[in-house]
Amino acid sequence: MQLILSFLKFKVVFLILFFLPNNLFSQDHEKMMKVYLGQKQFYSPNEGNYIEVQLHFEGHTLEYKKIDSVLQGQIVVKLQISQGDSIFAKDAYKLNTPPMRDSIFDDFYDIKRFALLPGEYKLQIGLKDLNSTKDELTASKKIVVRDFGKGVQISDIQIAELITKGNENSVFFKSGYELIPRVISFYPTEHHSLPTYIEVYNTLNNKDSVFALKQSIVNKENNKELESFTRLTRFKSNEVVPFIRSIDISSLPTGSYELGFKVLDREMNELSSSFYDFDRVNDIPEAFDPNLVLIDPAFQQSITDDSVAYFLAGLIPIANQGEVKNILKVLKLKNDSISRKLIQGFWVATSGTGYYEGWMKYKLQLQNVERIYSTSYQAGYETDRGRVFLQYGAPSTMVQRDVSSTEYPYEIWQYDKITKYSNKRFIFYNPDLVKNGYRLLHSDMIGELQNKNWQYDLNKRNTPRGTIDNSNEYLDDSFGTDSYDLYRQY
Repeated sequence: MQLILSFLKFKVVFLILFFLPNNLFSQDHEKMMKVYLGQKQFYSPNEGNYIEVQLHFEGHTLEYKKIDSVLQGQIVVKLQISQGDSIFAKDAYKLNTPPMRDSIFDDFYDIKRFALLPGEYKLQIGLKDLNSTKDELTASKKIVVRDFGKGVQISDIQIAELITKGNENSVFFKSGYELIPRVISFYPTEHHSLPTYIEVYNTLNNKDSVFALKQSIVNKENNKELESFTRLTRFKSNEVVPFIRSIDISSLPTGSYELGFKVLDREMNELSSSFYDFDRVNDIPEAFDPNLVLIDPAFQQSITDDSVAYFLAGLIPIANQGEVKNILKVLKLKNDSISRKLIQGFWVATSGTGYYEGWMKYKLQLQNVERIYSTSYQAGYETDRGRVFLQYGAPSTMVQRDVSSTEYPYEIWQYDKITKYSNKRFIFYNPDLVKNGYRLLHSDMIGELQNKNWQYDLNKRNTPRGTIDNSNEYLDDSFGTDSYDLYRQY
């Protein structure tokens, strides 16, 4: 079983692998249950502050039994909220899955609400698939309850899987709507909108009879607000003001973003705010109009006529999918003027007012990569080591082994920090024994090549093959195989 407390995020590539058994109903190949856990805070004038514990179950990862003509699963859910040795809330119940038919197992959701005083608590959860022999799944999470009852406040931002006119008896009912919560903060290309729900509290206590709600989306890579998503909406003050909007993100390019809402008074003073971080993958290229780029002479002087195509292609390691498509399209045109404008436009979008400084710093890195990692058939940025260096920067530590009786030449790069990830490693090797012919063999960085048999491939130079069940079987007896120890020491 697996309980996922937060969804993994990373730039450019988002890869999710779900391994399904051949027989979905075989007890010999029981599946690992996957559940996503979310938590949001709201406020009710009658109940006070309360939190919603939100569960998203991946339907195909549960075991089912046939009941009448349908398949159905059962899960025992245990919830406890504590503070030190004191238990403030607890619940235990049996959750029946929706009826499933024709071996199509849809995802499903559940919500539990708990009224809590402001403070810091520990949420503990236990989940047991009653049709599985696997052990109960347990996890815990720290939660902080803020005091929404004092002053003008905004609830947490809730993104929905679906919002419809609802049944007030439904556990998903809120402010006249049935709102199925989205727990995962990742939005692939096929997601075109953010169905958004928030509540604004206590505006009657403000001196004004009206207030404004400002919506914004900020690119977290460069802290730049995207003006096309900024909205200002006026409301009459009330005890609780619910707000629903579907935000169109069909044109939002790949990246990490922050959706924000701010309450403003008549003088545009900020009274309260709430934010939601999310990741977007969108393979639709951003529109590029060279006529809109105003040439900066100083910027353009840094690019010689014979290097325009090289510097444009050299942006690929740090570009998102839409930007890469634009780069490849412009490269095919073989038009230096348009290429120059795209290079400048890329850095304006990436670094804002510091675009020239950002470009000059990257240009230096590109030249260093060319000098150190280029081969007779690849530019430096096209090699695996060059691409990793440009995308993630210089490694914190590097181990180089050029000579071994059994292993190909290899390098281990270790990074103390890559964005939010700590201690990530890359292994490059040179199986062709040519100058600078290193390829990426394995990495534990999200979105990079992961090869569980990397030791075997590294030792192919002069090591007997393992068995089909264990390709690394003979590695322990081989002379000179210190790569695994070096890899683990980081």
